[in-house]
Amino acid sequence: MDQGRRDTLRISGVLGLAIAAGLISPLDAFADEWNKSAFEAKNYNDATKGMGASLIVPSKDVVLNAPDIAENGAVVPLTVSTALPNVQQIAILIEKNPNTLSANFTIPSGTEPSISTRVKMRQTSNVYALIKVNGKWLMASKEIKVTLGGCGG
Repeated sequence: MDQGRRDTLRISGVLGLAIAAGLISPLDAFADEWNKSAFEAKNYNDATKGMGASLIVPSKDVVLNAPDIAENGAVVPLTVSTALPNVQQIAILIEKNPNTLSANFTIPSGTEPSISTRVKMRQTSNVYALIKVNGKWLMASKEIKVTLGGCGG
């Protein structure tokens, strides 16, 4: 048995015992509380309000890597990163999607503040990468053009 599998089994066992003993709840073990108001928001302002982001400042310290043109809106690759310390959250908002907030990552202390994911985009839209650093929100944005049928137009 390889070491990675052993570690996984060991961690699962410890979490199972802690849950069974009532020391932690299953939700505490696996996920933060669902932010329903932010994820169900239909526009940028409501989504940021739901996240508690009242003042968002554009910053060159937030790096959003994404294609200029997405030939397949079902799988648009995005990377958000920063060199700033003490990042608490990274969020991705897509202006013209039915639900604006596409992803919201909690960044544990001491973790490299960088995420890579794929999002679904319904149409050409502005994409916003927000990071929360020391309680303040910073942002980068980019328009991504979504083509129909991969035709490039």
